[in-house]
Amino acid sequence: MPLFLTIYLFLVGMILGSFYNVVGLRIPIKLSVVSPPSQCPKCGNRLKPRDLIPVASYLLSRGRCRQCGNKISAVYPLGELATGLLFVWMYITTFGNSWNTVIGLLLVSMSIILTVSDLKYMLLPNRILLAFAPFFIVLILLFPTGSVWMHVWGAVAGGGVLLLVVILSKGGMGLGDVKLLLLLGWILGLPHLIPAFIIACFLGSVVGGMLMLFKVVKRKQPIPFGPFLLLGALLSFAYGDAMIDFYRSILM
Repeated sequence: MPLFLTIYLFLVGMILGSFYNVVGLRIPIKLSVVSPPSQCPKCGNRLKPRDLIPVASYLLSRGRCRQCGNKISAVYPLGELATGLLFVWMYITTFGNSWNTVIGLLLVSMSIILTVSDLKYMLLPNRILLAFAPFFIVLILLFPTGSVWMHVWGAVAGGGVLLLVVILSKGGMGLGDVKLLLLLGWILGLPHLIPAFIIACFLGSVVGGMLMLFKVVKRKQPIPFGPFLLLGALLSFAYGDAMIDFYRSILM
């Protein structure tokens, strides 16, 4: 992969990541993503262009508002950095110059926005899912991985499995997760949805257990599951075939 293209994708990813942070933080509480302009949440000081440079502004200001000295959430630079790195990674794993890359970059974009939203508010807003869904529906219809029916069954299985969990757990999991896995099932299709769900459950259990062990959360305190579903989906989108071959080699 040429160095110039790597740097370009990384920079574009960080710039978009800055916007995705805003979307993930504002849409769930029904605020406009363009008004009011970015400002310090404590003193209300409007941020200047030098304060909006992805990652660099946070580092140069030492993570504090230049006006009042209030700490700035690390969510902002982490979201920007993660988007840049994931853009490069997705291009590499999809071999670039293909519609798979476009789908992968859209999946990264949705993942960043929904992760910010779920971690902050424990919400996976319909407005965000509905904004991305038409693009995924059209792209998968035009460029399916195998048969379109495998994507249809992926959506049915994804939404059905979590809906069953919601019913059996009597609300222990939100319907936002159901809608998300339905959309992820359409994107990934069967059997690629299976390793994505296994990874999500495994990581969710490990991280949840660690948080309870160190008393960061209480035993019955809900933990956002959306980020784990999205991470599992990204890994399965990139390495699903290898994962399935690995599982088959163990079982056969």
